[in-house]
Amino acid sequence: MTEGYLGRESVVVGEELTVHVSTDAARFRLRFYRLGEDVELLAESGPYPGSRHPAPPHPDGVPGRVSPAHDWDWPPLTLPVPEHWTPGMHLVQFVEDGEDPPLLDAASIEGPAREFFVVRPRRAGSRSRVLYKKSTYTRHAYNRSDRPGEERAVSLYDHPVYLPDGDPRGHKVSLHRPGGIIDLAYWDAPFIAWLERNGYPVEFCTDLDLHEDPELLSSYDLLLSVGHDEYWSEAMRGQAERFVRDGGNIAFLSANTCWWRIHPTDRNTAFVSDTDHHVGDEYPHLPATDQWWPERPNGVGRPENSLTGVSFRNGGMWASAEGWPGDRPREGYTVQHADHWVFAGTGLRDGSDGGEPDRLGAGTTLIGYECDGAAYARDEHGVARATGEDGTPDSFLILGIHVLDPVHEDFHDFKWGHWNGPAREAGITSPRAATMGVYTAGGTVFSAGTTDWPVVCGHEQDAGVVRVTRNLLDRLRHRSAGD
Repeated sequence: MTEGYLGRESVVVGEELTVHVSTDAARFRLRFYRLGEDVELLAESGPYPGSRHPAPPHPDGVPGRVSPAHDWDWPPLTLPVPEHWTPGMHLVQFVEDGEDPPLLDAASIEGPAREFFVVRPRRAGSRSRVLYKKSTYTRHAYNRSDRPGEERAVSLYDHPVYLPDGDPRGHKVSLHRPGGIIDLAYWDAPFIAWLERNGYPVEFCTDLDLHEDPELLSSYDLLLSVGHDEYWSEAMRGQAERFVRDGGNIAFLSANTCWWRIHPTDRNTAFVSDTDHHVGDEYPHLPATDQWWPERPNGVGRPENSLTGVSFRNGGMWASAEGWPGDRPREGYTVQHADHWVFAGTGLRDGSDGGEPDRLGAGTTLIGYECDGAAYARDEHGVARATGEDGTPDSFLILGIHVLDPVHEDFHDFKWGHWNGPAREAGITSPRAATMGVYTAGGTVFSAGTTDWPVVCGHEQDAGVVRVTRNLLDRLRHRSAGD
């Protein structure tokens, strides 16, 4: 078995990429691909001499488990990134010499013995004013480092490492571990292909890029958050908020967004987050002081919905006995304010003419598997309006809503076939509801309120979702756009 990981998941064209590889084979090769409308093979390099390297043991002595918190410290191999490579999302596949597995395509991106990385242009914003942020911190939080024949099952959730006396205190996970490709194949790949197929050029960055570079967003007019985007650092959030204040636009085509704060450590090759995850047999571990919304000292005291407009605490997660992502109710969003520019050209109705309102995405799994919402109340016409009592901006306009049903209120004891809701403020009495909406505060912020928006759009499962996405990109990719 050959597997590896990246020294860093982004590189500027013309600079060097470092991979770290462990293999049972005497030699191995590397295949490089670009992910766009198609999966394009760019190059194959090697063979290189191979050697097998162990993973560090679990620091708590958990039998049969390795450490998710330590750098696995496999030997580096550094290669130049050719100047002629087109910036974008790229893949590296680890191949044992003497083997010739089929080339990767759109149907086979997911799997072990491969990793993704971002290639960025030398000058930010030179190819597009739209920046697609790959949610790499969330990927690493869930990365179990499993491989064929061995379920290592170590992550921020599985057999985690907790540092009670650390500075910062919390659960720790290293970015320097193998894990293969899972989330990229589900959320990102179909949406990236759709973007390129429909003539929307974008540039890419990772969470670490945004964390480290306070000037990164100044080269762009629109930031895209896609899929599952749960873990954010203080610097990431501060730079996104400043970007909006300065007139930049954000489209959160994601959910469970900005739920936990993280603290990069070990020269930004690992991070720590004080979450409610297991500490030994204790679960939930409370207080989880890196949760954004609770007041200090039980949390950060900065509700995520003051940026996004919506929060996971007003939504929930569908738990399926069939495993992730699972089938779930397919009712879609009840449309409100159908005359808004977001709905232009969709033909959707909101019921203001006396008929029944249409449902955006009905018949698809648009809502979930995780979804975010805003506290709301209905006016005399039955229209849901954000109350702002949870920190959602006053100007947030609810464009679509789906009341979750059935709901289970104990998030730490899942109930299959239910929307499992996390704790929220006791005073919020509105039903849990996936919520799509928009507000303007300098720039414009759109929130889809669901993780699977890019899946439905990318596979073109619903014409209304596709048209809304076009409207968002056409309008918000120019910084001067307003609500």
